[in-house]
Amino acid sequence: MSLGTGKHGGIAEFLNDQFRDQIKRRELSWTSKQMIVGVRSPRGRSWDTSRSPDVTVLTVAQWESMSDREAVINLNEPPPILIVEVVSPSTKADDYRSKRAEYGLLEIPGYWIADPLEAKITRCILEHQFYDSTESQGHDTSQSPTFPDLSLTCAQILSGVLI
Repeated sequence: MSLGTGKHGGIAEFLNDQFRDQIKRRELSWTSKQMIVGVRSPRGRSWDTSRSPDVTVLTVAQWESMSDREAVINLNEPPPILIVEVVSPSTKADDYRSKRAEYGLLEIPGYWIADPLEAKITRCILEHQFYDSTESQGHDTSQSPTFPDLSLTCAQILSGVLI
């Protein structure tokens, strides 16, 4: 897998920083990691593959449990709290279809798709192994159940700057 563009990394870094700030403010026993935690995921008929989300929010206890092993959340472990994928031309179909289906099957409560190609953010909330989604564009703001105090517009996220 190749590295994303600088913009791709900037969006992931911006969201990771915002999540870490919210975690600290709310004094949650969570952490947010950028591109360093894998999630074991079923693909096709194989259950031994992993995805590497751009941003993963998980409990501190879960992160600490990986200190002496591969940093992958396995199928027998609780799912992460939130995953963010930043769309690239090469990942567009996977981000909207395959990953969305896999993450729903894995019961990951929150899944965000930051899409700089279409200038939109899709926030997915798990309901019975399927995601209900809301999209925002431009200066639209939508709230996240994971971080109810976090209010960012699509433009802020995609530019990686607080306006």
